[in-house]
Order: sequence, then C-alpha cells, then structure tokens
Amino acid sequence: MEEIQSQSDNYRSSSSSASSPNNHNNRLIPTNNNLFYLRKSGLLRQPISFEDSPEWEDTEIDDIEGGLGGGNDSINVVTTTASVSPALSKLNSGSLPSVSIPETSVAVRKIAGVSVVWKDLTVTIKGKRKYSDKVVKSSNGYALPGTLTVIMGPAKSGKSTLLRAIAGRLGDSARMYGEVFVNGAKSSLPYGSYGYVDRESTLIGSLTVREMLYYSALLQLPGFFSQKKSLVEDAIHAMSLGDYADKLIGGHCFMKGLPSGERRRISIARELVMRPQVLFIDEPLYHLDSVSALLMMVTLKKLASTGCTIIFTMYQSSTEVFGLFDRICLLSNGNTLFFGETLACLQHFSNAGFPCPIMQSPSDHFLRAINTDFDRIIAMCKNWQDDQGDFSSVNMDTAVAIRTLEATYRSNDAAEVESMIQRLTDKEGPLLKSRGKASGATRTAVLTWRSLLIMSREWKYFWLRLILCMFFSLCVGTIFANLGHSLSSVVVRVAAVFVFVSFTSLLSVAGLPAMIKEIKIYIHEQSNEHSGTLVFLLGNLFSSIPFLFLISISSSLVFYFLVGLRDEFSLLMYFVLNVFTCLLVNEGLMLVVATIWQDIFWSILTVISVQVLMMLVAGYFRVRETLPRAVWTYPMSYIAFHTYAVQGLLENEYVGISFPLGQVRTISGLQAIRSAYNISPDGNAKWGNLLVLFLMAVGYRVILFILLLFRVRKNISICRLFGCQKNTTI
Repeated sequence: MEEIQSQSDNYRSSSSSASSPNNHNNRLIPTNNNLFYLRKSGLLRQPISFEDSPEWEDTEIDDIEGGLGGGNDSINVVTTTASVSPALSKLNSGSLPSVSIPETSVAVRKIAGVSVVWKDLTVTIKGKRKYSDKVVKSSNGYALPGTLTVIMGPAKSGKSTLLRAIAGRLGDSARMYGEVFVNGAKSSLPYGSYGYVDRESTLIGSLTVREMLYYSALLQLPGFFSQKKSLVEDAIHAMSLGDYADKLIGGHCFMKGLPSGERRRISIARELVMRPQVLFIDEPLYHLDSVSALLMMVTLKKLASTGCTIIFTMYQSSTEVFGLFDRICLLSNGNTLFFGETLACLQHFSNAGFPCPIMQSPSDHFLRAINTDFDRIIAMCKNWQDDQGDFSSVNMDTAVAIRTLEATYRSNDAAEVESMIQRLTDKEGPLLKSRGKASGATRTAVLTWRSLLIMSREWKYFWLRLILCMFFSLCVGTIFANLGHSLSSVVVRVAAVFVFVSFTSLLSVAGLPAMIKEIKIYIHEQSNEHSGTLVFLLGNLFSSIPFLFLISISSSLVFYFLVGLRDEFSLLMYFVLNVFTCLLVNEGLMLVVATIWQDIFWSILTVISVQVLMMLVAGYFRVRETLPRAVWTYPMSYIAFHTYAVQGLLENEYVGISFPLGQVRTISGLQAIRSAYNISPDGNAKWGNLLVLFLMAVGYRVILFILLLFRVRKNISICRLFGCQKNTTI
C-alpha cells in the first residue's frame, strides 16, 4: 500500500499543474462556474460540480418497467430533443462540454425497451489442451433502454469478447460462465430482437445504399415487400443517410465510393431494418475521423432516444463524443476497473488519485493510466529531457494504477452496481419473441436476383471473362482456321479442341476475386442469420448460369465456325452444352478453392496449379493408357474434367464418319484419331462424358456445401472471438 500511495502521489503531482483542481478529500472541484450541462426535456440548464455524486434513481426502474410493456416496434427518424440520461445531464463539468441535439417538431415513435444485465460473466478461450486463458473475468454490468453503454479499454483487454458474450455470439472455442438477463429473465436474445454490427463492415460496393438495405430487409424479414420498403426508409432516415440513398456504396469502375463514416452507418442501418430492441456495435468509430465520429455518436444518441438499448465497444474517443455516453464499462486485461455513469468514472479516477487534467480527453486519460504499453515508452524515454524536464510527465506504473483502480472500484462502486443488478433482476419483464424469418424460397430468389444485379454491374465479374474468352476464341479460331475435313487435319483439329477447352477454363481464374467477395458476403450474412448454406449455393448457381451460358455460346460459336467443325445444328448444340457444363464444373472447383483459402493470391495460385496438372493428364500429351498408373492415371486422369470435355467434343466430331483412303478404301474417324487421342467407338459415349461432367459439377457443389458448413463457420467463430480488423467494401 505504501508503494501504491507513493506512486499515486507522484501521478497526482505531475497532473495537477495541467488540471489545477482544488483537491479536497480526493474529489475534484471545477474552477469554472459558467459551464452548463444538458438535462432532460423540460429541465433548466444549471452548473454542476464533481461534488454531485451519481446516485441510482428509483425513477429509472419505473421507466424500465414502463418501457418493457410494449410500444411501437418501428424505427423512425428521431430529431426531437433526445431524452438524456442522468449521466449525460451531468457531463458539462470542467472538462466535458455537452453536445446539444437539435429540436424539431417531428414526433418520436418509440420502440419497446429492453434491459440487459450480465452478472459474474467470465469467458475462457480454449488453448492447445484446455480452457485456460480468461479473456473476461467476473464482469458485472447492465444496459438500460434509451441509453448508450460503452465498453472501453486498451487493445486486447476483452472488449469485443465481452460484447459477444452478452449478445450470445461467442465462438465454439470459447466458454462462458455467469448469467445474462434480458428483462430480468435468464434468456438469450431471439432472432430479430437484436442487431449486431461487426467491426469489419462487409458491404457490396456495386449496390446503392437503398438497394443494399432493401435486399437485406428481404433476406431478414417475412411479410410483404411494401412493408419492407417502409422499414428501409425508416432505417435510412434514422442513420441520416438520405443524401446518399441513391449513391453506389463502393463506387463503380473509376467512380469514388462513399466515405468511411457513411459506410459505417450503412452497416448499422442494415441491422435497423429488423427493428431491433437491442443493438450491439463493435467499434462504431473504427477508422473514422473526428467529425464523422461525432456525427456517428449523435446519430446513435438519437436512435437511443427511441427506446433502443445500445451497447458498443470503443478504444478511445474525443471529449465531445465522451460527453454522449451514459455508462462506461472500463476493462483492462479482462478485469473490470469501473462500471457506472460517465461522471462517476471521472470521479472514480479522482478518488483513486488519478484526476483527469482539464485539457486532456477523459478517454485518453483512462487509457493512459491502464495501458501497460506506456511503461515501455517511459522506459525508452526515461533518459530523454525536454525543455520542461522529463519527457513523460506521468511516471505512474500502470500495474500499480490498475491495482489501485480495481481496489477503489470494489470498495466504493461495486456494491452499487450489484444493488442495481439485483433490482433489475428481481422482477421479470415480458419475454422477447422471434420476429420470424423470410422463407427459404424467398431468400433464394432474393440472393439470385441480387447476384445477377452485382454481376451485371461488376465488369470484373463476368464481363471481363466474356471479353477474354471471346478474344481467346478469336485468336485460336484464326490460328486454326479453315482446317478442312481431310485426314491430315485430324491431328491439328484435336490440338485446337484441347487448347480451346483447356485455356477457356484457365481464363476463368479472372472471376476468383469476385468469388472470394461472395464468400465473405455469405460469412457476414450467415453470422447474423440472414442467409443459409443451401440458400447461398442455390442463389450463386442460379445467378451464374445465364452468364456462363453467355460465355459458352459466344466463344463456342466463334471457335466452331472459324475452325470449320461439322456443320450440323445438333452437333453445334452439343458443343455449346459441353463447354457450358465444363465451365460449370470449373466454377465449382474455383468456389471450393476460394472457400478453402479466402485469399486472392493463394486461390489463384492453387487454381492455376490444379488446372495445369489436369491438362497434363487429359490425354492429349500422352494417351491415358500410356500414363503411369500410380497417381497420373489413378486418380488424376479420372478427376480431370478436361479429359471428359475434350473426349466428348472429339466423339461429337468424329464418331460415325469416315475418311477416304485412296479411291477404294476408307478409314473411320475412330481409327483416324486413335494415334492422337483415345475416344470411344460408341456413338452415345459423348452423352456419357457429358453426364460425368454434370455429376462433377454437382460433386463440387456438395464439397462446397460441406466446406461452408464447417470451415466458414469456424472462421466466423474466430472472427467472433478476436474481432475483425478492417472494413471491407465489395
């Protein structure tokens, strides 16, 4: 304790020159009496001091019980003066100016309020052998309707894990101990009653804001289309996206996309179409500048005024943003150093001997005191001197500060939190019910139409592949043009067919980046239960069929007539159908590889390598019977779809015809081609090869279905545990 006291005195003396507070029993007294704070509607603005200790009001419980009883579930734009919590109404002390919300005459439509309580919540992550690493340790707290509750702390302090534990979205490798109460009852939040916004925002850049939200509403909600349109408009107004509603999210071609602040609001609006009563947001200010951050928090404050319970994580904030918080849960290494109202947190640090300087942001001050990374900075700079003396004016050991703050919280504030939790859980409110989901047929139709729209707008998706295939077919066709139908043209025509099939499939690698984006969209929508594995597979398949058929028929027509294959309509249609099925198989192969890697570089490298190996054993360079049986014949030559595609096309061309050999003798097409390629003498063998290609296309989709069920869900669990690190616009 002497060490703690000495370190506290050192810290207090170093910061007193900046803050200049009058210290009286470790409590701050503001020096400026002209600052005002924002009270609830109808109350006057009055100066306050830090002497006003935060107390739990009985009216809060009454408000909760009244809010739980019902109300309109719809979300609408709220521009009236927001009902401000007691914490916010006390913010404008010596260092926290308040942010006023503009008043208008628009009526507020409330939603049913929900209280969320977590008690003795502990989360452990499974190591190599057992569950040993505690990410969150015995955390207590609550969130009330109409309030903003923030979970703050340094990096790797357990913020996102605690948020996911409260929302019931922990991964398979995590275990949760403790209890979560919803409206006073031990229950989880059902589908539709809450929304969760990840740190990584996966958006579709080729859609407009309104289209993005409308397709999300169609995927999430049952009911009529007209009702969903009104919900989309409500979500657009609630997140102040009216000016951007008809603009493309990520831009198109060389057009600039929306700023990161608007993209972040789109991610939140996507959850608002469900009319959630509780909203969880992981880092709402991630990668936002100060202006966008303030606009985001004011928007969330307006949203909370409708009765929505908002819980979010945050690393740090400006003073203005900090002034909008109602309650703070401060974490360090999984330990709760404080939970309570905003003003009480400042008072808590002051009582522990770490007052916040007037010119410093409270969140910066909190993180400075409890972030152990600052110890390394002080150690590096301890010999440095500046004009005023020490390089660092704060010499407090963060380990000592953390122990001091934790001990102060347990002795002073923890009992009040436990008392409030007891009052919130004594009486059970109404149980939340699931709003229901859209049917599987509806979601499949929506995904199919959305994918068609994306493919038609994204020139890199299929249009680039179409251009490449057309150009390649033209090149091959002109190189092998006018071969004729003599016996001497057989070997050259076999080479032309092999080159066309092999390289048309290889050029499809241009679509891999778009496929990886499709997988990422699926991961996000599956994590929020907006989609399903089978729904995604069917939607992707149905939407790709028109484009694949367009590629196959256009490139086949160019090649077929330039090379001069047999001029019969039935043979031409088989040629087109064979190429289309081959592309369908190749599409399934690329989706499997994209799902395994989910990385552009490794996916392209893998697909090209597999394609080259399949081309080597397809029977052109060496006939299948002459290949080494181990590996190359079994199984490589039998799993190479090139083998069946080329063999079917050659059977389509040569089975049933003969070539004159002199004036009397003739030779069959089978005999003529035997030295160059091995085909079946059966005229129906080409349909057998086509059937094999069709079964391979189905087989790759089955493999993809299994991978999406297990591997992608594993990735979802990893993201849920550790959070995602970037915004993604597709």
